[in-house]
Amino acid sequence: MSQQMKTTRPLAEQKRRPRSGWLAITGLLLLSVLPVIGGVLRLEEVGTEPADTVLSSVPIVAHIVAMTVYCVLGAFQFSPALRTRRGWHRIAGRVLIPAGFIGALSAAWLAIFFGGPTDELALAMVRLVFAGAMMVFIVRAVIAITRRDFAAHGAWMTRAYALALSGSTQALVLVLWTIPLGDVDVYGEAWFVAAGFVINSVVAELLIRRRRRRRSGRRMRGVSGRGALVS
Repeated sequence: MSQQMKTTRPLAEQKRRPRSGWLAITGLLLLSVLPVIGGVLRLEEVGTEPADTVLSSVPIVAHIVAMTVYCVLGAFQFSPALRTRRGWHRIAGRVLIPAGFIGALSAAWLAIFFGGPTDELALAMVRLVFAGAMMVFIVRAVIAITRRDFAAHGAWMTRAYALALSGSTQALVLVLWTIPLGDVDVYGEAWFVAAGFVINSVVAELLIRRRRRRRSGRRMRGVSGRGALVS
């Protein structure tokens, strides 16, 4: 009997061991590739600009660097195994929160002080709206973690991360449209950019609801298990 308990206990512990989440991390890193490459190319352009335009390029550099850190490092926060390591999760969070806020703030700055052609104003306004939403999400996440509401904290950070990854979704939607139907004008591009933000937001909400169902399911199993022991 005791030998059977010894053999079944490690199996139970293995079942309770958190998953690595490598598939989700890989997928998120692949989604980050396109924005990161675009940011690197833009940084090279900024480096070759005249000295009098360097100061005006500071928000661009801040946005690219902050969003690169946020997208790449943030992917590893979706690993259940890493999230259980509080040291890792807290250290990464202390980097991600300011990086995400700087990335969103610089995006809003670039949209507010937009100096491009007037026909691109709609695109700038779309980016301003979702940059503002991302800042709100990060602030709500900080408020939630100060209240020890870990579920709400994770939900708000997931929403913010979904907006940060929208660049790849926007490019994919645009490609799927232009291949069969041809190029779009600037106003059409604004619609596709907005569609990318909305698609990622919908996916984030579905993921958040899935987490809630899992937590409620674990609570119900815990209550039924305790009830069986009492009876």
